[in-house]
Amino acid sequence: MQGSENGVESSEEGEEIAGNVGFIFTKGDLKEVREEIAKYKVGAPARVGLVAPIDVIVPPGNTGLDPSQTSFFQVLNIPTKINKGTVEIVTAVELIRKGEKVGSSEAALLSKLGIRPFSYGLVVVSVYDNGTVFSPEVLDLTEDDLMEKFRSWLSNVTSLSLAVSFPTLAAAPHMFINAYKTALSLAVATEYTFPQAEKIKEYLKDPTKFAVAVGGDAGAPATSAKEEKAEQSEPAKEEEEESDEDLVAGLFD
Repeated sequence: MQGSENGVESSEEGEEIAGNVGFIFTKGDLKEVREEIAKYKVGAPARVGLVAPIDVIVPPGNTGLDPSQTSFFQVLNIPTKINKGTVEIVTAVELIRKGEKVGSSEAALLSKLGIRPFSYGLVVVSVYDNGTVFSPEVLDLTEDDLMEKFRSWLSNVTSLSLAVSFPTLAAAPHMFINAYKTALSLAVATEYTFPQAEKIKEYLKDPTKFAVAVGGDAGAPATSAKEEKAEQSEPAKEEEEESDEDLVAGLFD
């Protein structure tokens, strides 16, 4: 762990245990421990010469300062007005941008307004576990991230194995399929055969079997549908005839 403002680490790579650092020993979940540590931060004032880790924006509203303090606002081009004997900021102003150094005027104004724009807390610099030191970003990886990386690596291994014809567990299924396709093509082009190629050869000798296999079954539902429609229309016709007979008979009642 290392102290820093707004999560900006102050140590260089390779210097994890040099300077203002501390050690935390735990048997718990490392990610949960890091999240718990990140909760504890204290406000830090804007010191002159400090590089701002974040943008600093002064909100609009009454400052509580008397009109004699308007010079600070005028130097920094902050629009103000006098309201009930105090200085009031009219609109929000971006006082300091991230990466800029804090000037004396900005530091003095923020101090008068009681604004502590930065924060100070512990930041995880590196993690040691089972003899390995790694970056804390590893703790952000989820099972989905690991599976995605595994699939990517597996795809690369498969592609490399197929390119150099080196058998691996990842490439074996593809190699077997490719070998089967080659053997099938050879059997079709020559007199050589094997059980799996017999059906293909049979269809190639008599292409009409393709039409029978595809069109023969497809025609059956159409025929039955036509017959079903005819059967449904006959009762309707009979009912219509019976209705006409009843109407005629009713005229002579």
